[in-house]
Amino acid sequence: MTPATRKPKAKPSLRCTVVVLDEAWLEALPEAERLAKRATRAAFAGARRRGRRSLNVALDDDKGVRVLNARDRKKDKPTNVLSYPSGARDFLGDVVLARQTVWREAREQRKSPADHFTHLVVHGTLHLLGYDHETGESDAERMEALERRILAKLGIADPYALDWQTVEKVRSPVGKRNNRNNRNK
Repeated sequence: MTPATRKPKAKPSLRCTVVVLDEAWLEALPEAERLAKRATRAAFAGARRRGRRSLNVALDDDKGVRVLNARDRKKDKPTNVLSYPSGARDFLGDVVLARQTVWREAREQRKSPADHFTHLVVHGTLHLLGYDHETGESDAERMEALERRILAKLGIADPYALDWQTVEKVRSPVGKRNNRNNRNK
């Protein structure tokens, strides 16, 4: 093939289906569907992925996420976000968020619920794309740096920067503040 006859590379294309399992999400964050789609597309583009892919974002409550977390991670408590990679090429998998936990964390961290929600959707989408902060410090730093770049493009402040005046309990044993405690778990 010559350059003149070569097909252009396909633009990245991601289809996000939002599944509302807890109707209170729609009252708490009416723009949740739009924000989820924007966040997943930004993560896909930020990770420099190509081709046509799809994923689901499920909006659940703490009770539903607690059941999943206990079953799949052996942690009998809710968590902010869970990711379920499909292993398939075209369908990336599912991201599930717990409404009460997301809201509590946003309040505690003095972030807007919309910004925190967006960050967690980006975080979950990156997990579907193969990024993992639990496999080692260098992997965690790589994933966090990518999250920061993606969120900056969306106009959202660094989610790992702590507000020192409001976070009194986040200290290492030697008294230094430790922003690793702010990492999603």
